[in-house]
Amino acid sequence: MGSENYTQISEFALLGISEDPRVQPLLYGLFLSMYLLTLLGNLLIVLATVSDCRLHTPMYFFLSNLSLVDICFTSTTVPKMLLNLQTHSRAISYAGCIAQMYFFIFFIDLDIFLLTVMAYDRFVAICHPLHYTIIMSPRLCVLLVLIFWVVNVLYSLLQSLMVLPLSFCTHVEIPHFFCELNQVVRSACSDTFLNDVLMYFATFLLVCCPLTGILHSYSKIISSICKINSAQGKYKAFSTCASHLSVVSLFYCTLLGVYLSSAVTQNPHLSATASVMYTVVTPMLNPFIYSLRNQDIKRALKRLFDMKSLKGQLYGD
Repeated sequence: MGSENYTQISEFALLGISEDPRVQPLLYGLFLSMYLLTLLGNLLIVLATVSDCRLHTPMYFFLSNLSLVDICFTSTTVPKMLLNLQTHSRAISYAGCIAQMYFFIFFIDLDIFLLTVMAYDRFVAICHPLHYTIIMSPRLCVLLVLIFWVVNVLYSLLQSLMVLPLSFCTHVEIPHFFCELNQVVRSACSDTFLNDVLMYFATFLLVCCPLTGILHSYSKIISSICKINSAQGKYKAFSTCASHLSVVSLFYCTLLGVYLSSAVTQNPHLSATASVMYTVVTPMLNPFIYSLRNQDIKRALKRLFDMKSLKGQLYGD
């Protein structure tokens, strides 16, 4: 390929999930509904945990952070996709693509770290209940979240900066509905060896290691639950971590399923469609999983709505 085909391009083309124009209105309505549900559900979780002093505990502190991150996570990809569907455009600027990639990496890794520390929180609560308040102190919880933010800021910046030196052909089509790092790197015309090494190393360090920590925590939790004599005690202990276990299973199964299937099938459009599961569906379902199985959240939401209705009556009078 001649050197004239290499240039600092100004934009990429996002092929999206489907190029069939008849499907576009259906996709727009579907993703708009899911996005609004994600915003509403996660915002309610944040408001419930902040407004109710009974939920000012480490578990709900991490849950509110997870809901906030899920709002930001979906907001990095879905609004641009909705705009492209509405305007029948596939273009995203070079700077916009790099920015979207940066924030996507940042928030997905925050999701992973928060799910990991929530598993550790449940491990301490069930396996070391007498030392829970000492180990999971408010200072430690805040410190962990701050560390996660700083680490992810630096890591996302590193990945984004590693893309900047790459050369691209004059017309680059990304078979995805957002600028996913792997797809962008594959679209480069220059050598991507260092990018591939960094991606594989980061996948092991930031995905496999947290997953190992989660599995280890739950192995200890299950072992402790099995030692409880009463059935009621076992149910109570399991119910405290059932919601988190459901969210972890949904997130990791969809995430790993997408990347394993893409490695086997080599079908980018299928990979883009499957990515909807962990980028859109999982953040939308998380608040429903926590609220449906958690009596504390249900009571907090009920008090929140009762307080709003009472204020409305007072101001109405």
